[in-house]
Amino acid sequence: MPRLYVVATPIGNLSDISPRALETLKNCALIAAEDTRVTRALLNHFGIDTPCVSNHQHNEENRAAPLIERMLAEDIDVAVVTDAGTPCISDPGSVLVHEAAQAGIEVLAVPGATAMASALSVSGFDTREFAFYGFLPRQKKDLEEKLLSIARSGVPIAVAHESPHRVIDLVRVIAATLPGCRISASCDLTKLYEKTIRGTADEVLAMLLANEKAEKGEYCLVLDLHDVHLAEQQAAPNASLEARIFELMFSGKDMREAGDVLMAQGEKRNDVYRARTAVQRFLESLYEDDEE
Repeated sequence: MPRLYVVATPIGNLSDISPRALETLKNCALIAAEDTRVTRALLNHFGIDTPCVSNHQHNEENRAAPLIERMLAEDIDVAVVTDAGTPCISDPGSVLVHEAAQAGIEVLAVPGATAMASALSVSGFDTREFAFYGFLPRQKKDLEEKLLSIARSGVPIAVAHESPHRVIDLVRVIAATLPGCRISASCDLTKLYEKTIRGTADEVLAMLLANEKAEKGEYCLVLDLHDVHLAEQQAAPNASLEARIFELMFSGKDMREAGDVLMAQGEKRNDVYRARTAVQRFLESLYEDDEE
């Protein structure tokens, strides 16, 4: 009976590949790879000439069935790999694994590097319980809603990937939406210039903005939600928008950030704008009274 091997590959440092992974890649009849060019470069480095076929997010649904049929017909073992890290963990591979299991093919793990586990290990947070979310939504409103949903779920630690050109925007939204959130942001894990920065969301945002090379390298963020305090948990259900803005400002938000939080909680933009304007006028009137 053929076997399907789920093989982890290095996430940056080629020395992290295991002897068992190399042996598996060498002995399998075929390798299903996310990008055959990336995998071929890895194989060439270690002198392995096993043929590859593509298996990525755009063709996996159509690729799986024919590949399973070939494995059964020819009684061959196949390895599935991605460009970096462990297949099926926010990467292609799950469709092929599912189809193989359904066909009675034994599926075996060949473990190794994964950015999620590596980032958790260097975060310094209490990681006994966590949840992994892959890549978070790109649109700001969707992202805010997702962050609030995560915080309300009671998950103490959340892990997410982010691309270099979007990491600053992500941390900015986290800072505005999740007061009290602490972040450990790891970049280029296992590579020559690996770096992890830690602090409150505001502190991490400041460090990223001060680093001209921040938008280079892939990021894995670990969010410590233990001390996150959502304003709506304190405010009365029928509290006015103006009162909620004041409450957010007392907790350290500025006027714009308070408005962003309210919109993330589902309030209409125009209503929030009117409330901010009313608060601003009230504060200005206090200032004028002091001058008199």
